[in-house]
Amino acid sequence: MHTHPLKLITIIAEPVLEPRITTELRTLGATGFTVVDGRGAGSRALHAAEIPGVNIRIESIVTPAVAERIVEHIAAQYFTDYSVIAYVSDVAVVRGEKYETLRDKAHR
Repeated sequence: MHTHPLKLITIIAEPVLEPRITTELRTLGATGFTVVDGRGAGSRALHAAEIPGVNIRIESIVTPAVAERIVEHIAAQYFTDYSVIAYVSDVAVVRGEKYETLRDKAHR
C-alpha cells in the first residue's frame, strides 16, 4: 500500500468559535475538516461556553505548507483571548491527492 506523508492539525476550542475557525481553515487551504464535541479541562480550567467543560475538536489533514499557515493563524488570532490549543501530527494517508489544493499542486 502506498501512502502519502501529510500533517494532521488538531484544534481544541470553545464551541462558539466553530463557524469562524472552520471558515478560516478553508481560506488557509484545508480541503476539509471534521468537528466533534468533547469534554475536558486544560491548564486554565476555564471555558467561555455556557456548559463548563464542553469544547470541540476540529481536525484537518493538510500539506505541510497549509499546516504552517493554520498554526500561525490560530496562534495569532486565538491564543491570547480564547481557550484554544492546536497541535500538528505526522500522518500517512492513502489517496493523498484528496488533501491538496490547486495552490499546493502549483508549488510542487
